[in-house]
Amino acid sequence: MINSDSFFQIPDSAWTRSIGSGWDHPYTVRYASNIDDGPWHGMPLGGFGAGCIGRSSRGDFNLWHIDGGEHWFGSMPACQFSVFEQEGNQTQAYALCTEAPTDGTLGAWQWYGEMAEEQDKGDYAALYPRSWFTYRNRFRAEIVCEQFSPIWAENYRESSYPVAVFLWTVRNSGDRPLTLSVMLSWQNMTGWFTNALKSPQAKVRDDGSPVYEYQPRIGESVGNFNQVQADGGGIGCVMGRVCTGDPAEGDGQWAIVTDANAGEVFYHSRWNPIGDGADLWQSFSRDGSLPNTHDETPAGTGEQIGAAIAVRITLVPGEVKQIPFVLAWDFPVTEFAEGTSYFRRYTDFFGRSGDNAGSIAQTALAQYPQWREQIQQWQQPILDRSDLPQWFKMALFNELYDLTSGGTLWSAASDRDPIGQFAVLECLDYRWYESLDVRLYGSFALLLLFPELDKAVMRAFARAIPTADDTPRVIGYYFTQKMESPIAQRKTANATPHDLGAPNEHVWEKTNYTSYQDCNLWKDLGSDFVLQVYRDFVFTGSQDIAFLRESWGAIVATLDYLKTFDLDNDGIPENSGAPDQTFDDWRLQGVSAYCGGLWIAALEAAIAIGQVLDKADGAVDGRKQQSEIYQGWLGQARSVYQEKLWNGQYYRLDSGSGSAVVMADQLCGQFYARLLSLPDVVPEDCVRSALKSVYEACFVNFNQYVAASREKSGESREAFVAIGAANGVLADGSPVNPNDTHPLEVWTGINFGLAAFMLQMGMRSEAMAITEAVVRQVYENGLQFRTPEAITAAGTFRASHYLRAMAIWAIYWLF
Repeated sequence: MINSDSFFQIPDSAWTRSIGSGWDHPYTVRYASNIDDGPWHGMPLGGFGAGCIGRSSRGDFNLWHIDGGEHWFGSMPACQFSVFEQEGNQTQAYALCTEAPTDGTLGAWQWYGEMAEEQDKGDYAALYPRSWFTYRNRFRAEIVCEQFSPIWAENYRESSYPVAVFLWTVRNSGDRPLTLSVMLSWQNMTGWFTNALKSPQAKVRDDGSPVYEYQPRIGESVGNFNQVQADGGGIGCVMGRVCTGDPAEGDGQWAIVTDANAGEVFYHSRWNPIGDGADLWQSFSRDGSLPNTHDETPAGTGEQIGAAIAVRITLVPGEVKQIPFVLAWDFPVTEFAEGTSYFRRYTDFFGRSGDNAGSIAQTALAQYPQWREQIQQWQQPILDRSDLPQWFKMALFNELYDLTSGGTLWSAASDRDPIGQFAVLECLDYRWYESLDVRLYGSFALLLLFPELDKAVMRAFARAIPTADDTPRVIGYYFTQKMESPIAQRKTANATPHDLGAPNEHVWEKTNYTSYQDCNLWKDLGSDFVLQVYRDFVFTGSQDIAFLRESWGAIVATLDYLKTFDLDNDGIPENSGAPDQTFDDWRLQGVSAYCGGLWIAALEAAIAIGQVLDKADGAVDGRKQQSEIYQGWLGQARSVYQEKLWNGQYYRLDSGSGSAVVMADQLCGQFYARLLSLPDVVPEDCVRSALKSVYEACFVNFNQYVAASREKSGESREAFVAIGAANGVLADGSPVNPNDTHPLEVWTGINFGLAAFMLQMGMRSEAMAITEAVVRQVYENGLQFRTPEAITAAGTFRASHYLRAMAIWAIYWLF
């Protein structure tokens, strides 16, 4: 535990950074059109699918994912904690952010950054879903703020709540009494987070990806009003707006609440957050009080309004006290295309009226000690493991951030979906849900911790497979190549969709949003679907026969569809020479190691599923015949795969290109086969040889190549730190083409998947070397809580907040 000699202990494995400490050379975005909000990201707060907020290590609230599937980043200075302290006649008060506003607002406030630049201001620490601020060298009291939301494994209720708890622990370590006051101020942002452009049309971005415009209604506050509420032992302010009828997207409330018995409680229900702030700061900085103003006047044209609460206490020498604050919000509706709306999961427990923020906050105030204990009980067995490095435990929990801030959707329950439907974006730049190729690795966290949600996602894919959508589309990849695009059908019947849709259309119903490639032609998606269905069945105890029954029709349909790409009838579908798989800038030709191995493993999984259903339901002629067909395909495929691709050391990229590249993820199908206790795709000695080749070429030699290249440019070779395994290089670590995109990128999730495979085969030191390299790149270079898909040797990244990085949980499973 850090601060072990202190009154408050934080787990050793928490990610830590000095409050307000910047980055000298943070990673920057690779393509100008991609999102790069900079490195000031902290752990998000809020439940799954409820919307979330982020508070950075400089103390500001700056990430606003309140509108389902949408992203808005920007500091709101009026949303802030502040501390007043008095010892004798000496007083001081600071807003606890190291950066003061630069737009002239809140000029009357004094900010925590107004200290000597080199002075230690304390630490920020994070171990999702908890994070901490420990303040030093400014206050005489010892002060720690712990913040969390009620998220723990297999919790399908509280994990959906739109709430954040801030538990302030303070101690007077001096020899004189101290008076302290903690204030939470908040801006009424009701109505701000909804798209002013209803049903925006997608356009093709310069990187070939579809994108649509999001215009939140930031600053539109007419009709917003604040109320003081005291109920159930809590007191605070609820911030809503004047509206009639049922709530639409953006309608609802914010609430800030504290314990009425925590100390002297003060409030101000209507102050100006875009003025100089003196109407709040004058009384707070004088004696830690607020004027107890209770003004419900709605905001007029050009006005914005805020609310604040404060708790003042006196501490005798040696005394320790705690002050809880709760922030809650209730925006019950998520709208996709205009007129297509869903209620959020938490409304199953608090209602759908949009006026329950106070009730949610009061619930948190009453239950937060139990929530905190539940989180600790879930985490502690992992934190206590001496065989897991501290850096690994840190990343293991912190990578779960994406389940909160990944544009997550979790709908209210229905007869068809008793715990609702669930989805996480591929990433913020590729804003479509649950990309099936990406979640092949990235869904391990969801499966291991919230298995019913993972099965809900797979049910949505099973329902989508038989559907068709004849909408014609141009393909973005050809746009980037400056070539005329063929016109593609959006969704072919029985093709496994790439994704479950995007926030501007109708998620779960209108699939295949991405148009960068024609996903109907992809050779991995059908196999990915079958393997994930069987994986979810096996990992949840091999008892959910109903789940397999629901999926069987889609399994048969999609494997039959995929087999139509076996043009030479040798038992394996061929890649077309276009990028037609998850590495969608990488051309594969003929039988490929990646797609071919997944195909063989998927056939084995389909046969195993058929056997389970036969045992449960009795043999069915059609199913038995289908299994026999799969056995026939397997009989051809295994020998073809080995004969065409094995070169004596590793598996060739494919059978048609003549490439000598060593592909890092060449045996993903074999990894899945052994994971699910299916017959091996290839002989074990070949697996070990291939993995050794991958480790040496893609990790060891590639990083040596990068170090040598930097040395030629005048950089210190000794200063170079390994960045991870490249997707595909020659055996000596050099690129086939130095201008390649995907082959030369280090994909965080692929690296974690590769490390899990190595662990599976007993290569523990190699697995952890790769994992540590990637983790250190992310958490030491300003990529924390926005882990990208890809990083490069040039210090750039692509596709932040990426789903696949949660593959680190596969490493944990196999450790």
